[in-house]
Amino acid sequence: MIKKILVSQPKPTSEKSPYFDIERNQKVQIVFRPFIKVEGVTPADFRKQKITILDHTAIVFSSRHAIDHFFQLCKELRVSIPEDMKYFCITETVALYIQKYVQYRKRKVFFGTTGKINDIVPLMVKHKNEKYLIPMSDVHNNEFAELLESKKLVHTEAVMYRTVSNDFTPDEPFDYDMLIFFSPSGIQSLQKNFPNFEQGEISIGTFGPTTAKAVKDAGLRLDLEAPSAQYPSMTSALSAYIKKVNGE
Repeated sequence: MIKKILVSQPKPTSEKSPYFDIERNQKVQIVFRPFIKVEGVTPADFRKQKITILDHTAIVFSSRHAIDHFFQLCKELRVSIPEDMKYFCITETVALYIQKYVQYRKRKVFFGTTGKINDIVPLMVKHKNEKYLIPMSDVHNNEFAELLESKKLVHTEAVMYRTVSNDFTPDEPFDYDMLIFFSPSGIQSLQKNFPNFEQGEISIGTFGPTTAKAVKDAGLRLDLEAPSAQYPSMTSALSAYIKKVNGE
């Protein structure tokens, strides 16, 4: 029987989230509790990379995390970003977030439409004389860098934030019937926090193939895997799974 579910993501800001519908309709409790958190690197750690921010004429942002940590680091380093700096963003939502830090001007902010990082490469190629700086996490693959190199675009990758375990406190209850993960880092954090974790009757659900693989590699039982042809979202898959297990 599933009554209490841990979803390893921040609580949705919209009351219209399907997770709240699941809580109401299926009489379960959903706790939003990330297993991981994002921290900015210190100015000292950044200096070790020997990167000069103002050597670049354009910044590439893949997320709001990247924007927050880029501008925070600039503030700590006392780097003043020039007015003519250009920004290339993965989506319009990310692009609009820049307004939190600088005046938004369409002539210097560009964004993709699909949410995929390679979607903004054609835009970057149109501005091939720019020197691109890419703020990124310590956990990343080389696919984007290789794509830029193939287009002969001048770019620098800079680690400006890192993913770390969001540790549980000794008095924090861990009495869940189901755990939902969205990244391999979440599985690593579970093992770090609970080195003697025994799954038993606890169901585990994942979103995305790399997270599913991480569960299996950890020797755990994977009970729910999304997306699928039938259930494209985690919420639709979760709703169906609860009905099945609870015999509704």
